[in-house]
Amino acid sequence: MITQTSHFLDFDDHSIHLREISPEQPSDLPPVLMLHGAIEDGRIFYSKSGKGLACALARAGHSVYVIDSRGRGQSTPPIGKDNNHGQFEMIAHTLPECHRWVLARHASHSKIHWMAHSWGGVVMCSALIRFPELTESVESQVFFGTKRTIKQWSFERLFKVEFLWKRFGPWLAKKKGFFPFKQWKMGSDNETYLSISEGQLWVRDVAWVDPRDNFDYGSNAKSVNWPRTWFIAALKDPVLGHPKDVRRFSDEMGHGKHTILSKANGNALDYDHINMLTHPKAVDDYFSDVINFIRAQQAA
Repeated sequence: MITQTSHFLDFDDHSIHLREISPEQPSDLPPVLMLHGAIEDGRIFYSKSGKGLACALARAGHSVYVIDSRGRGQSTPPIGKDNNHGQFEMIAHTLPECHRWVLARHASHSKIHWMAHSWGGVVMCSALIRFPELTESVESQVFFGTKRTIKQWSFERLFKVEFLWKRFGPWLAKKKGFFPFKQWKMGSDNETYLSISEGQLWVRDVAWVDPRDNFDYGSNAKSVNWPRTWFIAALKDPVLGHPKDVRRFSDEMGHGKHTILSKANGNALDYDHINMLTHPKAVDDYFSDVINFIRAQQAA
């Protein structure tokens, strides 16, 4: 059996929810910190009934902590019309503080494994570039469908990226204060105006530079002593994590192992952007490979 507990970290006017998923018996394995992508919350990695990658990692002996980024999931206050936060806060404040909190909670370990879905991987990489000293306490990174820019064309891209994310989304979010993806059943959580406007700049293939303070992530990326990183893409992910866009992002970092989940590569099915983490077959299909990957980094 695994156990699930909620923790809340207070930051001035908001509270960040971390879901702890723990093994039945304590182990000496390093903890894992997980971050969701845009229009999501941490439940992409777990369910109360014990499904998902986070639960599989806990059953394998790892203590896992899943972040609900600011205003999403069980973090409070929820995203509303008076938000003044975006991806900058996650990169520069929330993620580093959550990382330090987990390290302090597991004082016997000097390193943590990081994992992220989609845009969460961009946030994690950006945090390591901004604070390269954090790399000393990150054992490995595993990213699922993570890209920074989108260059592959399809009808889905025209609607989701060119129209919704780059044009209509920022316009409505600025007018309303946020984009109601959850209420419109277009995602599991909403997005603030700043998170959309800041993120869509990078999706446009604008230089990897922070729009708040002009910190140049791109110029500093290849000087980072990156932890061992694995980029996992899905064959049937035509837009949000197309394998070619995933590869392009790792090239920006100058580092990374690559895998495309597909029947042709020996997987149970041709996965897509979401079911690569939620499909029941993923547990026995390749989650064990993820567990073996992080174990190998610890052994090394």
